[in-house]
Amino acid sequence: MTQQANARGLSRRGAIAAGLGVIALPSLAQTQTPAAGSREPPSTITNPPRDFSPRGAPTTYFTDPDILSVDPSFDALVQPNASIKRLWTGALWSEGPAWNAEGRYLLWSDIPNNRQLRWLEDDGHVSVFRMPSNNSNGNSFDFQGRQLSCEHLTRRVVRYELDGSVTVLADSHDGKHLNSPNDVVAHPDGSYWFTDPPYGSNLYEGAPDAAGGPVNPQGHLKPTLGQAQGVGSLKRELPTSTYRIDPKGKVEVVLTEEQVPDPNGLCFSPDYKKLYVVSTGKGPGDKGPGGKGDVHVFDVGADNKLTNGKRFADFIIDSVPCGPDGIRCDVEGNLWCSSNAGRHVGYNGVTVWTPAGKLIGRIRLPEVCGNITFGGPKRNRLFMAASQSLYALYVNTQGAGPA
Repeated sequence: MTQQANARGLSRRGAIAAGLGVIALPSLAQTQTPAAGSREPPSTITNPPRDFSPRGAPTTYFTDPDILSVDPSFDALVQPNASIKRLWTGALWSEGPAWNAEGRYLLWSDIPNNRQLRWLEDDGHVSVFRMPSNNSNGNSFDFQGRQLSCEHLTRRVVRYELDGSVTVLADSHDGKHLNSPNDVVAHPDGSYWFTDPPYGSNLYEGAPDAAGGPVNPQGHLKPTLGQAQGVGSLKRELPTSTYRIDPKGKVEVVLTEEQVPDPNGLCFSPDYKKLYVVSTGKGPGDKGPGGKGDVHVFDVGADNKLTNGKRFADFIIDSVPCGPDGIRCDVEGNLWCSSNAGRHVGYNGVTVWTPAGKLIGRIRLPEVCGNITFGGPKRNRLFMAASQSLYALYVNTQGAGPA
């Protein structure tokens, strides 16, 4: 209907209403007519801020106001008419999203609640997938579709087999217990690579050391409270390292604490010739300075040795530290990184970088983002586990490899 015809229709209705002695109310179209002058669409930084809940106004703009092209090259990765959606909220701290392609669902960890959650792609239903989860953090799927999980509470990396049984892939190195495995990725050669910082050794996300350990030196904390029998008896024994589990089950260090302190998220480039590893801040029980909130990149040799290590980027944007946590590559080799900027409104969310370490795009969220992955049937949807919520955004690229 043209505006002119619509106006004529309103006039007729107004005349009819007047004839019946009824006051004519303004139409929906009239109430939505913008006032003189243009207004910026609501976003994370407007006042009032954008409402991401189902009650919020739909995003009708051609581009989402919270998707920022820092460089024109990012435009090719953006789906212009797609908007950021909050799919669910209600977690204490969301981490480790992973997409199951065969089941068409996303699972992720709610670490303090000791559970894994599942979002179904067909109807958006969210339910508890696994509880207890041993305070699991990072999750992913290998090339056979088996779920991999890093468990804070048990200090181990496990694989859930297709028949439902559980295989412990790693819980120690050189006879010493791991700290709290954080993130894990699969390699086509059948190996698994994971990081082992100490973040699970706190009350909120796992269990602290037994009395006398680095996280509980005075023994004031009681790590056995609220735990199953036998939990809470371990002490931190190892430095923070990055490991590889070979196809036969051997666990070996691939990056030492001196190379990447407090390693966190990790991922391979699409050709598996580079490994990216996040180095986050000082963790519980650290005696050294800890990580600096940046990302390091290494060449992966044919012998699985890592060489030519360098800092990929410092993640300081507009003088704001946008600390990365979870990372994933798209098929073009761009690195998508979650962003934890704390109280710096407008800088939490996701940052996007070229393989050369150039910032090209940002996605703003109203919450700190802990981890991300690509999923959906076409693997062209970015899922973002952010604090209490799960967000998603269709993009114009695909994630590289299983996630």
